[in-house]
Amino acid sequence: MTAVVLEARGLVKVHGSGRGERRILDGARLTVSGGELVAIVGRSGSGKSTLLQLLGGLDRPDAGEVTVAGRPVTGASERALSALRRDEIGFVFQFFHLLPELDGEANVLLPATLPGAARGGVARGRALIERLGLRDVAGLRPHQLSGGEQQRFALARALVGDPSLVLADEPIGNLDAAAGDVVLDLLRAIADEGRAVVMVTHQPEASARADRVLELRDGQLVEVPEGRLVET
Repeated sequence: MTAVVLEARGLVKVHGSGRGERRILDGARLTVSGGELVAIVGRSGSGKSTLLQLLGGLDRPDAGEVTVAGRPVTGASERALSALRRDEIGFVFQFFHLLPELDGEANVLLPATLPGAARGGVARGRALIERLGLRDVAGLRPHQLSGGEQQRFALARALVGDPSLVLADEPIGNLDAAAGDVVLDLLRAIADEGRAVVMVTHQPEASARADRVLELRDGQLVEVPEGRLVET
């Protein structure tokens, strides 16, 4: 049996206070094993990105627990969270977050140069640049790259540390069909190689690649029957 990589139980997140209080998450649960690609769908504003931030330790829930690769996310110190994100979690953000002063390759390799980074990161990064068809533009800075190229560099950067969990927020939301296919192919491949992948998306072509599709509805995750469309 494949090991569980991500486990979240009873997640609660509240925004606002008083009459303006809103429960974005209300007891959400999620378990993802290595080798799985899980798509999270739901209406705009339902809390999908908030959920992803809690899973990756970028924000803290008001209640509930998250573990990644057996290590606690909730309740961990900032130092422990930084080490966990470095060692076990790769993030793919919708708006790339590439450093403008660095070229594409330097952005990818940056995590591999940080203290405590896993060995082999530089070689992995360069191999990912080749795999994603980015070698010819690796020396360009982000403002010189297309949106698809920026997203592929961001994806390569997320994988440099050989994470056990990859969290992707609308990974093809700003891409044309061809570039989106390249990103989805790689996300599918890295899941098949044994990682756990959680992808927030509103696009049917993305959720079609997933092993499971879950809808975030009224603060909880509900499995979507195969073939059912969800309005987003």
